[in-house]
Amino acid sequence: MHPAKVDRNKLNKLTDLPNVGPATAKDLVLLGITHVDGLKGQDPLALYWRLCDLTGQRHDPCVLDVFMSLVAFSEGDDPRPWWDYTELRKRRYGHL
Repeated sequence: MHPAKVDRNKLNKLTDLPNVGPATAKDLVLLGITHVDGLKGQDPLALYWRLCDLTGQRHDPCVLDVFMSLVAFSEGDDPRPWWDYTELRKRRYGHL
């Protein structure tokens, strides 16, 4: 869902989360995450590498940006577009 449309009081399905569409929702389920609470305290980089391992393919680094946005949101931050995290990802993890 587009971050501007997210209502923290109406998080009934994964696609109600910021930056999550059907494909990302499927990836989250593959990772064992079925609700926003499952993202609290998670390491976005560990989620990214686990997804790569589970699918047998290297995913675009923007997937890590999405995971960063989701963990931040789950821990109380305002919903923000995933690309707001790109520069932080590059500083924190380098270029994947």
